[in-house]
Order: sequence, then C-alpha cells, then structure tokens
Amino acid sequence: MTVDDGVVRVGPDPHPLTGAPFLSPVPPGTGWPGDPAGPDTPVAHDVDDVRALSADAATLAEVDARVSVCRACPRLVDWRETVARVGRRASFAGQPYWGRPGPSFGDPDADALIVGLAPAANGTNRTGRMFTGDASGDFLYAALHRTGYATQPTSVGAGDGLALHGIRIVAAVRCAPPANAPTPTERATCATWLGRDLELLGDRLRVIMTLGEIGWKGVLAATSSLGWDVPAPRPRFGHAAETVLRTPAGTPVRLVGCYHVSPHNTYTKRLTPAMLDDVLLSLRF
Repeated sequence: MTVDDGVVRVGPDPHPLTGAPFLSPVPPGTGWPGDPAGPDTPVAHDVDDVRALSADAATLAEVDARVSVCRACPRLVDWRETVARVGRRASFAGQPYWGRPGPSFGDPDADALIVGLAPAANGTNRTGRMFTGDASGDFLYAALHRTGYATQPTSVGAGDGLALHGIRIVAAVRCAPPANAPTPTERATCATWLGRDLELLGDRLRVIMTLGEIGWKGVLAATSSLGWDVPAPRPRFGHAAETVLRTPAGTPVRLVGCYHVSPHNTYTKRLTPAMLDDVLLSLRF
C-alpha cells in the first residue's frame, strides 16, 4: 500500500491487456493506455478550482487531462477510490482499477457528441474509458459499430485498439457515484467541465445525443450557463425526443434524447438494439 499526495493506493496489479503493473487508483502519467494526464497536471480540489481550471483549458485534450485528476467532490472521490482499492467485483479482483474520473473518448474532431450519466463503479472506474467494461458499454459500442461510428463491436479496455470516427463520448458526471446517483451539487460542479467541452467544440458541433434524462438536463444546464438559446419552457426528455439549441453565434445544434443503455432498460426491452440504432443513425442527418 502506498500514499501519494494523500491518495491511498494498493497493488500493483497487471493490466489485463498490456500486462504492465499499475497501482490502484492509477497515478497520472504512469503509462496507463490513453491516460491524458501527467504528474504535473493541475488538480481541482473544489468547485472554484473547477471553474478556474476549466476556463483556463485551451484544448479538449487539456480538459480531459484536468478532468481525469479532478478531486472537487469529496463523496465521489472517496467512493471511486474505495471501490478501486477494496470494492472490486470478484471477477476483476486481480486487475488494477483506474479509480479516477472518466475522460472523454472518441474523435476530437467529431461534430456529434454523446452525453451519458456517469461512470460505473466496475466499468469506467476500472478500465479508464467511458462506457467500457460493463453491460451498458457492450450494448452501446455494438450499436456504434453497427452504425459506422466504431472500428470494432467491443470495448474491453483502454489499449484494445478501439477508435471512434465522427463521434465523441462524455458523461454529465465524470466520477462513479454511489448507487449510480450523483447529487445535484455534484452534477452542477461537473457541468462546468461539460460547458468547457462545448465551448471548445465550437461551431463544428452539430448534434448532441443524451443517454437518459440526467444527461439531457445536464446539457440544458451547461448550454444555458454558456448563453445558448434554449427553448422555453425547457424541452422534456424522451426517447427520440428532439429540440434545437443555438450557440451564442446562432449556430443550430440538435439535441436528441435516447433511453439510457442501462441493463434495466436493455434487459426489459425498453431500449432495443433497433431503437438505439435508429437514434444513432438519425445523428447523421
């Protein structure tokens, strides 16, 4: 067990794809595949830091780096790191856990954005990639491959060769929350990072798809704070619901809703592969 900058870590354990040893949570800049941060990446410790560091980030890569080391929400930090050390699922007990916020994944030049809810404790919190390592991710990436956005139908973990074209994935909340339920304060804090993502995507952003109502509300909150033109009354979430937002420059951006790819929705057929494919294909138009 090691303690570095106040973070208690266990391990090392071999990465399931590369075999390289890593502590859990993974220290930034130690070679984890796709880690956007380094040892000197500035860390946000509270909401004021989030505001300052997001506003100062000049590129999407810089936002990802700063997001991936954020420590602004004590409850979320404690939960994600506790899972990484002692709360691992038995089938992953011998693997290192990322144990940090999930950075975005996908094409940095994309004109389409997917906004999810939050990482899963044994999914993104383990693998370090959005929607990777659990049933929700299996369902989503299979659809992204069928609809031409992903280079392969599976997403096992960072370092598996998967790439996305024309689309990028973020979450409304970047840390795994207890009971999959972030608080309103945690959602508001993380919305600042999402707002900077939207600012840096700029006028090339054409469409945003949200997975679930929290993602929908997170986008509306972030765009409103940026001075976008948001319809009033605020549009309500629904599967295949759609509205148009406008940036301060007047550029239209479609907002499209989709039921979340959670096992609860997919196992009960509330969301079927065909339904998800239809929404993803609609993003191209």
